Amino acid sequence: MSLAHSDILNDDQIAQLVRTFYGRAREDEVIGPIFASAVHDWDHHIAQITDFWSSMLLKTGRYGGRPMRPHLMLNLAPEHFDRWLKLFEATATELFTPEVATEFIIRARRIADSFEMGIATTQGKVATPRHSV
Repeated sequence: MSLAHSDILNDDQIAQLVRTFYGRAREDEVIGPIFASAVHDWDHHIAQITDFWSSMLLKTGRYGGRPMRPHLMLNLAPEHFDRWLKLFEATATELFTPEVATEFIIRARRIADSFEMGIATTQGKVATPRHSV
């Protein structure tokens, strides 16, 4: 399903997902402390992540960053990605139709796998995808 140029999803809905998810993530006992130490300007972070998801799903091209680099410096472990996905998937499922939630979830799982494999590579290890098909 392509969500670009559709009436199914818009930037306001993406922003709602990002705000809702990060509100929950900041309170989470597993990943909350990581965000607390890494994010110093929440308004900027929320805007940047909203642009990221808008670029991913609506093909707006607004995000031009390199998301891997900041994550390499956070000492993340598999349980952090598992928890991030659990919260993210629950939020997407709550806010969207099953079809739209699935599009977010597929991409989030690929992102988690990409980050885990990238982190492993920098440590001289090999990791295989755990979340995506």
